[in-house]
Amino acid sequence: MNRLVFSLALSLLSTTAFAFPVTVDSCGKPLTFDAAPKRAVIHDLNMTEMAFALGLQPSIVGLTGITGWYKVGPEFTAEQGSIPELAPKYPTMENLVAVDPDFFFAGWYYGMKPGGEVTPGTLAQYGIKTLVLTESCVHLDKNRPAASMDLLYGDVEKLGKIFGKEAKAQELVSGWQKQLTDITAKVGDRKGTRVFLYDSGDDKPFTAGKFAIPSAMISAAGGENVMADMETSWGTTDWETVASRNPQFLILLDYQDGGGYQKLLDFLEVHSAMKETDAVKNKRFVALRYAELTPGPANIVAIEKIAKAMHPEAF
Repeated sequence: MNRLVFSLALSLLSTTAFAFPVTVDSCGKPLTFDAAPKRAVIHDLNMTEMAFALGLQPSIVGLTGITGWYKVGPEFTAEQGSIPELAPKYPTMENLVAVDPDFFFAGWYYGMKPGGEVTPGTLAQYGIKTLVLTESCVHLDKNRPAASMDLLYGDVEKLGKIFGKEAKAQELVSGWQKQLTDITAKVGDRKGTRVFLYDSGDDKPFTAGKFAIPSAMISAAGGENVMADMETSWGTTDWETVASRNPQFLILLDYQDGGGYQKLLDFLEVHSAMKETDAVKNKRFVALRYAELTPGPANIVAIEKIAKAMHPEAF
C-alpha cells in the first residue's frame, strides 16, 4: 500500500514539476509562464469563446469588448456566469489594472492598437503577460504565412499550454479537424466559387484579406475569396475592384445575430456596380455572426454553413 501511495505521489509530482515553465510564441516573441495564470482578462467574443471552450472560467477575472459590439445569446451568458465585463469596447489601462490581472489575451485591432495605451509593452510594466491573437500579428509583421485553420488550432493549443490544459486543447483541435475532414469530403472537387465577404462600410467595404481566417474558411468550403490578394487580415478595398471580380456568393456579417445582415443586402441590391454581380442578382449568400468569422470555436460550424449554402446538392 505504501508503495502504491509513493508511486501515485511521484507521478503527481512529475506531472506538476515538469508542466511549467512553458514558453509559447506570441507574434514571433517568446512568452514564458512559470505557472498557469490565475487572474486572466480576455478580450472580444471570439477569444472569450476559445477560453470558455477550454473551461478557463475559474481563472478569468474579467472580459472586455463584448456588449459594446455584439448581441450575445443565452448560452454565452450562461458560460460567462459571474465574470464581469470590464469595458464594453476597447479597455483602458485603468480598466485592466483595476482587477490586478496577470494575463491578457487580445490582438492588434482586437482590443489593442499599435502605439496605443494598451499594448504588450505597456502591460508588461504592470506584470501582465499578453498573448497576441495570431491572426492579428500581420499588422506589425508583414512576413506572415497566408491564413490557414492553424490560426484557430495554434492559438487554442497555446492557451492550453499556458493554462495547463494541453490535453483538453488537443481534444478540441482533433475534434475540429475531424469535422473539417468530413465537410471537405462532402464538398469534394467543387472548388473556385468566387466569394466576397462584406463586413461593413458604404463608401468602402470592410472585408477579409489574405491573412484573415475567412480566407481559409472559404477555401475549405470550396470557394475562393475574391479579395485574397489584399495584403492584410481585415481592411478596406473599393467597390469597383470587388464588382470587377464578379463574386458569385456573398458572406454577410450579421452583428445582430439574426436579421442584421438585411441592411447589407439591401445596400448591395441598389449599389450601381454590385447590383450587377452574379451573387447579388441571384441572391446567393449566407449570413454569419462575428464569432463565426474571427478565430474561434465557431469557425468549423461556420465552414459547414458556407459549404451548405454554396453547394446544397452536396449536403
